[in-house]
Amino acid sequence: MRDDRTLDTQTTPGDLTGRSDDTPSTDRRTAFRASAAYARNLLHGPARARVALATGVLCCLGLAAVAQTQGESADAAARGEALTARAEATQRAEQDRPSRDADRAATSATPAADPDTDTRPTRKPRPVDPAPVVGLTEAQMENAEAIVRTGREMGVPRRALVIAVATAMQESNLYNYASGVLPESQNYPHQAIGWDHDSVGLFQQRPSSGWGPVRRLMEPEFATRQFLSALEQVPGWQRMRLTDAAQAVQISAYPEHYAKHEWRATKVVEAIVPSGK
Repeated sequence: MRDDRTLDTQTTPGDLTGRSDDTPSTDRRTAFRASAAYARNLLHGPARARVALATGVLCCLGLAAVAQTQGESADAAARGEALTARAEATQRAEQDRPSRDADRAATSATPAADPDTDTRPTRKPRPVDPAPVVGLTEAQMENAEAIVRTGREMGVPRRALVIAVATAMQESNLYNYASGVLPESQNYPHQAIGWDHDSVGLFQQRPSSGWGPVRRLMEPEFATRQFLSALEQVPGWQRMRLTDAAQAVQISAYPEHYAKHEWRATKVVEAIVPSGK
């Protein structure tokens, strides 16, 4: 209500639905002026008219409050529906996630290697560590294993392993000898001391004859490599008797003595590397 004692135009939901966009604007202005004149007449009329006017105003206010409440309820219901729809969409996404993760895991899994197409190179079987045979001690058997192991690393034939073991049996009885004539040799690990000039090691090789440094010749692996390398330089050694092949390398004063060790050397090699391996 304004200060000029006229009523503000009250708009209710019923008024909105009853309106038509086709009604001319001049007709609406005419109707508004008529309503305003009627309201002024009521204000200046008798008390009964004023009471009627007040009652009408209250009714209009009540209808407006009801309409506002209904609008707020509709807005709340719409928001609730939106929240429910969002929660349902989130739940569906969570339910779909495990299946997607499982699909990705299945796709990225590395296929197992096909045993039929495995191209990895096969390793040569390593020599075993057998108990001593043919009456050898633990120390002698360990030295024989060092000879066989070194020969296998060099890739020499089995016959060369037997010749090497038989030669060491004759030269040092499969013990690593230092020399009493060469005190330096005694500074390195050894199992016995000999007095045959400057001969040292399993094969009694002489540093003065060009076999190598004293320190290296006292190593069973190095001494074996030196012997087998020299054996491979002998023409036709594979077809020789064992004692002749050994003598071609060692140049011993007793060339036939190597032959007596052949059967024992064969059994030792067989114990370390069984036939067929």
